[in-house]
Amino acid sequence: MAFKNFSYILSMILFFVSLCVANGAPPETICNSLVNPTYCKTVIGNQNGNIYDYGRISIQKSLSQSRKFMNLLDSYLQGSSPLSQSMIHALEDCRFLASLSFEYLSNTYAITNTYSNVLPTSQAEDFETFLSAVLTNQQTCLDGLNTIASSEQRVKNDLSLSLSDEIKLHSVTLALFLKGWMPEKKIRTSWPQNAKHLNFKNGRLPFKMSNKARTIYDSARRHGRKLLQTDEDSVVVRDIVVVSQDGSGNFSTINEAIAAAPNNTVASDGYFLIFITKGVYQEYVSIDKKKKYLMMIGEGINQTVITGNHNVDDGFTTFNSATFAVVGQGFVAVNITFRNTAGPGKHQAVAMRSGADMSTFYSCSFEGYQDTLYTHSLRQFYRECDIYGTVDFIFGNAAVVLQNCNIYPRLPLNGQFNAITAQGRTDPNQNTGTSIQNATIKAADDLAPNVGTVQTYLGRPWKQYSRTVFMQSFMDSFINPSGWHIWDGEFALSTLYYAEYDNRGGGSSTANRVTWSGYHVINATDAANFTVSNFVSGDDWIPQTCVPYLTGLI
Repeated sequence: MAFKNFSYILSMILFFVSLCVANGAPPETICNSLVNPTYCKTVIGNQNGNIYDYGRISIQKSLSQSRKFMNLLDSYLQGSSPLSQSMIHALEDCRFLASLSFEYLSNTYAITNTYSNVLPTSQAEDFETFLSAVLTNQQTCLDGLNTIASSEQRVKNDLSLSLSDEIKLHSVTLALFLKGWMPEKKIRTSWPQNAKHLNFKNGRLPFKMSNKARTIYDSARRHGRKLLQTDEDSVVVRDIVVVSQDGSGNFSTINEAIAAAPNNTVASDGYFLIFITKGVYQEYVSIDKKKKYLMMIGEGINQTVITGNHNVDDGFTTFNSATFAVVGQGFVAVNITFRNTAGPGKHQAVAMRSGADMSTFYSCSFEGYQDTLYTHSLRQFYRECDIYGTVDFIFGNAAVVLQNCNIYPRLPLNGQFNAITAQGRTDPNQNTGTSIQNATIKAADDLAPNVGTVQTYLGRPWKQYSRTVFMQSFMDSFINPSGWHIWDGEFALSTLYYAEYDNRGGGSSTANRVTWSGYHVINATDAANFTVSNFVSGDDWIPQTCVPYLTGLI
């Protein structure tokens, strides 16, 4: 009887709290449930209001602070005081990221300023993703500044102080957005079993083509390249260009082809397709936010190769060490190798960095050592890809699913251990994390003879709320029985979320795994949260690419 009375009282309390949230309440009622209630109260002040009022105040302040921070960065970049090349690189990263954040916040404010109710689910998930990325961008900026030598401490301190306040503000903004405009998420636990898987292998693709694209296609076919095939389930392409080093294509470099792509297209316009013939392309490629819905197709792994060797030891930030970087929404890559040849001795050296929302990679290879694949931010999907590396070689803070991929730990430097993942979630409200499903984890050829002397772990917590899930994957016996490794003492061990579900192979036993409170062996219901359908809303955007994918659990 007492238990029933307690349940009734609790339900009434929750009912009246919900009324206060909707109709008006003092800041304490809203803020006390957030990560930083004291800072939340300073953001929204002493006036009474409802969750939408408070949310708009916070978003507006985030937008204003973002503009001030960009102005501060410009004052240093354009000032007369000399700066080291390392500091210039870090400031340029910050300015680039700040401009993205300003756009995300502007778009969020424009919509929430007209809504006093929950948003449609798809739109709400977009803004949740953008606000999560704002936090990631600021943290990336701060991480870059923290690597700068103490000789420029004044600049570092000035910017770091501004960033610290900005990160707390953006955290409040994200939390208030979720409380006000985010509808209750419905997790799917069953999925259709008859999804079509189209054949992308050997450069073959199904397309609907414009007349101009058909002309390029016919020309390419005369050169013996089987680019496309007709199928009722088709990728819509607005234009096709060919990159070839022998001069037979439209362009001889990848960057020239990207420059020719139209700006700010939408999904319904179709893809601007860049077909890259076989060859080794020594180019640093950066696809900016205006170049949306680009599709790049090579002639196969180790046939079409994009390579570079930028690295931290030679003065680059981790962020700008990438051989290939993309932030243009809707990017698709197929049948390409992305490589960083700096080697293990140069430490952080990125082969691919993606901060492109709804980006898709199919049948690609990512080759490097430390920090190979930087899944930086927003929503991403990788299918049937090969990923090679040593230390933290799948890292970042995107919401990302890697499905049916081959993961190959390599031989690190003497005294190093391998960590496959280093996920960078910094806030419990971010919708980010790394989900690895139906992967095959085996030692690369150089590590295979040395698995007895080199320890390999599934991951370690780069940031406070690091979140990584391995499910339905094959783990060879060289994986350390404890599974996971610390970052620094007790850091993040209670706040991280690491989980395993239904894995197989000699390294998959959870009997001797770590005993951290943040580590879990989960069931199918929990694992469903990390599927393509639920974790990255992939059913809304992957089908238009015609890349095969499994929407749920196997």
